[in-house]
Amino acid sequence: MSSTAEHVQQQLLNAIDKDQLTLPTLPEVALKVREVAEDPNVNLADLVREISNDAALSARLIKVVNSPLLRTRTEITDLSMAVSRLGMTYTANLATALAMQQMFQATSDLVDRKMREIWQRSTEVAGIAHVLCRHYTRLKPDQATLGGLVHMIGALPVLSYAEEHDLLLDDPQALDQVINAIHPIIGDRILQAWDFPAPLRPIPGQHLDFTRNSDSVDYVDIVQVALLQSLDGSDHPLTQLDWSQIPAFAKLGIDPGEEEEDLSAEMEAAMQLLN
Repeated sequence: MSSTAEHVQQQLLNAIDKDQLTLPTLPEVALKVREVAEDPNVNLADLVREISNDAALSARLIKVVNSPLLRTRTEITDLSMAVSRLGMTYTANLATALAMQQMFQATSDLVDRKMREIWQRSTEVAGIAHVLCRHYTRLKPDQATLGGLVHMIGALPVLSYAEEHDLLLDDPQALDQVINAIHPIIGDRILQAWDFPAPLRPIPGQHLDFTRNSDSVDYVDIVQVALLQSLDGSDHPLTQLDWSQIPAFAKLGIDPGEEEEDLSAEMEAAMQLLN
């Protein structure tokens, strides 16, 4: 790690320790939708009214429900039908995922490019996680999608820091080194601050621990396998690991050395849900 990266990393770690690091907040529409969906005293109509305040989100939800991955024989033509089709929890998770894209925007070219790169990777992992969850577990695909989407959320404060400090803007390699070193730590703090569902909170901090072996398959396992599959065929260092020795594959019932069912079309459709 370069001296610049070490200096910035230490500054950010000190800020974390002192609870002085400014964490990103979910877009307001996502916060309100989640608040309504988690209120035991509300119904689908209440959730529809809240979402309908955001025309763009309403249109995207209807489009998603009619996508190849989720559509049924009956075309969904309005928001009420879409929410009824998905249910409150699924709708809230999907609305959160769709709204999160607003957070990955920057003013400087370097940071904007890096944010787009991370968002693209996150949507790929989220789409693969959705399909793996459906085919290999009894967990909830909407949760797996959201888990894949936030696995690198801890990079956002680092990128925000970079926009305000020319030190990192002038050294893209140092920026990458800092992100790779501490985004898991920051990601855990962010999901805690966002009051994310407990099963998803360990994902940022644990998805790179490939020796991890929990008692039963969980969302960290799904995101681990999804991440590695998203990198398959690239020269990324993680492709050099012996995947057959990674417990997450075994817990999903996937043998990396054997030909699996071709789910590529379904995975591509799942990735398009968030684009």
